Amino acid sequence: MTRLSDDQIGTELANLGGWAHEGDEIVRTYELETFPAAIEFVNGIARLAEAANHHPDLDIRYRKVRVALTTHDEGGITEKDVALAQQIDALLRA
Repeated sequence: MTRLSDDQIGTELANLGGWAHEGDEIVRTYELETFPAAIEFVNGIARLAEAANHHPDLDIRYRKVRVALTTHDEGGITEKDVALAQQIDALLRA
């Protein structure tokens, strides 16, 4: 899997909405209604990450969950990150 160019990342982020490009990562902070809802959300992310064998950095602050995605093996952002971001977004729509 090859790294995405800055232009490609910009296009993907425009399609995702809510995600930002920071260095070699795409990031998004979600705010849930309650702390237990935030933990359930993180558990859902964990299941997706395990299934994809692609693990994000997660930061939980009460009701806020910050997700950072990068493909460490490639040294930057790849389609693998975009695909997992789409799946994470879908968790909240389900």
